[in-house]
Amino acid sequence: MTKPHNQTAWRPHDLLRDQSWVFSLSENARKQLAYSIKKVFDPDRPLFDYSREDFDLGPGLATVVAAAEQAYFGYGLTLVRGLPRKEMTEQEYRLMIWALGLNLGVPRPQGRASQYISEVRATGMNYRSAGGRGYNSNAGLDFHCDGCDLVALACYNKAKRGGQSLISSSVSAWQALLVEYPELAETARHDFYFSRNQEEAPDEAPYYAQPLFDFEDGRLFSKWNRNRVRTAQDILGVPKLSVMQKQCGDVLDLILRRPDLMYTMWLQPGDLQFINNHVILHSRTTFDDYDELNRKRLLFRLWIAPPYSVQLPNSWEKFFNSTDPGTVRGGIRGHNHDFVCKDFELRQAESMGMPAPVHNRFSA
Repeated sequence: MTKPHNQTAWRPHDLLRDQSWVFSLSENARKQLAYSIKKVFDPDRPLFDYSREDFDLGPGLATVVAAAEQAYFGYGLTLVRGLPRKEMTEQEYRLMIWALGLNLGVPRPQGRASQYISEVRATGMNYRSAGGRGYNSNAGLDFHCDGCDLVALACYNKAKRGGQSLISSSVSAWQALLVEYPELAETARHDFYFSRNQEEAPDEAPYYAQPLFDFEDGRLFSKWNRNRVRTAQDILGVPKLSVMQKQCGDVLDLILRRPDLMYTMWLQPGDLQFINNHVILHSRTTFDDYDELNRKRLLFRLWIAPPYSVQLPNSWEKFFNSTDPGTVRGGIRGHNHDFVCKDFELRQAESMGMPAPVHNRFSA
């Protein structure tokens, strides 16, 4: 069995000792970012109508690009502090995150509505329901990974209480599982069944199978979402979890929450967090929100397919659609992934020098 890359197998004390994963924007960079967005912001203009060339984002862009790439090839986690939060309305801030994302790769759709940027706020959704999504609830979340190579999460408002970000290296978790529970590590190398949470595209099954851990080119890749495994058990055709699979999930969750494995952090307004979903599993504590609408917890989330992505294991293809490096892959196409979405993805892929998305590869 191939050993994973060392830097991804971090412990909390590594992140505390080495702060190279934390980036800060200068006052000049903040001002130029805010000016650039306000200059072109039009509340009636769809996001797909903007291109990279519409924005002169200044020196802050280089910092954000570097942070995203370091998250992918370093610890799996980076933080950019100092985005111009106070100078911007919610919708201007949303456009800024979109503009930055257009320079990082191809944004990916994220759910039933085929949205390409998600507003992470509590809207009363039941996280444990068959179609529940954690980002629209105030519940504490299971450790999980998102459905893309790279996720960007930008904080606009923090909660009144709670909502702490919990981060664990899935590589360190795998190493602990392998040493302490080798029989469960073997179980984790085989398929588990995940529900698509009623968000599947018309040509997709409501579930898919994927191992929790797999290797490719010496790299370890992880996949875990207890909620999706649990709801898949109610879908016709999905095999029931074995005793070993149940134990594997239980033990993995316990390992991920060990104090010597789990790093905790508070995202502040103006913070931008990047996570490599292949080597990080993340969670969030429950939170209480403000009564005032303009103070309620709000973050903006982008899923990114970057041009420098690496080869994925073959077992990742059922969800990611492509395992080839540097391709437009991942995401949840959902129910409204139409020609407008496909045209945007094609244009953005060309802008980033990436191959045409699979659904466009043989188009006229």
